[in-house]
Amino acid sequence: MENRSQQLSELRPVISGAQVTSLTSEEESFQNKTLRPIAKLQNDLLLEIFKNYIKKHKNVYYTLSLQKQLDYIEHAVKNDTKLRNIIKGVFIGLFTYDEYLIYAENNRALNKRITNLTIERLKNSMQYFEEAFAS
Repeated sequence: MENRSQQLSELRPVISGAQVTSLTSEEESFQNKTLRPIAKLQNDLLLEIFKNYIKKHKNVYYTLSLQKQLDYIEHAVKNDTKLRNIIKGVFIGLFTYDEYLIYAENNRALNKRITNLTIERLKNSMQYFEEAFAS
């Protein structure tokens, strides 16, 4: 199991802004050390998952104003159980054994962090969806 954990850790990009100090809460520390690097590593997959979500929902997203698109992203990620479970799987599948144990203890709070990180990434990548629609 150590080999898997080491390989997973080596895959992740280093995020210089994700600092952890002695004052950092356990949840924030987990977010900065684990969730943010996984989100960065899996960014393309997260974008493709949401693009597919838009397509499966009849491309309604593309008919909305900018503010409504932002609301659509937030509403979809927070309220669509299937989408939320897929997103959680994208993260959890890249946890080490020890990280999973931490996640299992704090899954409610950490799921919120996963959701918020994903929403932030999708909102910051809205141009990707427009380019995908245009092609």
